[in-house]
Amino acid sequence: MAEANLDPVFQIQRVYLKDVSLEQPNSPEILLNQEQPGVDIQLGVDAKPVADGMFEVTVTATVHTKIADKTVFLVEAKQAGIFEIRNMQTDQLGAILGIACPQIVYPYLRSNVADVIQRGGFPPVHMAEINFQAMYEQQQAEAATPQIIV
Repeated sequence: MAEANLDPVFQIQRVYLKDVSLEQPNSPEILLNQEQPGVDIQLGVDAKPVADGMFEVTVTATVHTKIADKTVFLVEAKQAGIFEIRNMQTDQLGAILGIACPQIVYPYLRSNVADVIQRGGFPPVHMAEINFQAMYEQQQAEAATPQIIV
């Protein structure tokens, strides 16, 4: 009689580019402007179960560059990974999905965003390293803070 294996399991099944778009709504005129554009980078992390013991973790980046009030370019990208995660306690699962998985997916996202921007004719925007543990802990603290609605 075989015993059920209850050892924790954490395996990467696949990492993939889920979605990417590049918009240059003010080209070609904006390309003649020699001013240095402002860059705004927004990141997000989402995790959801896709099958028993299988989770998709998606890291989303939005890179918006502007000169004055005109968009130079806007890149939106979603890099995802499918992870097999079994036999973990609930509190461990949250940290794995919010910290470990995004740390694996993020370097692929950084590379793809820089590549798309460069292929669009611009110098690449190099996104900084992210401390996903601090980001996760901040989200947990915000979720635990009581919300007062007036």
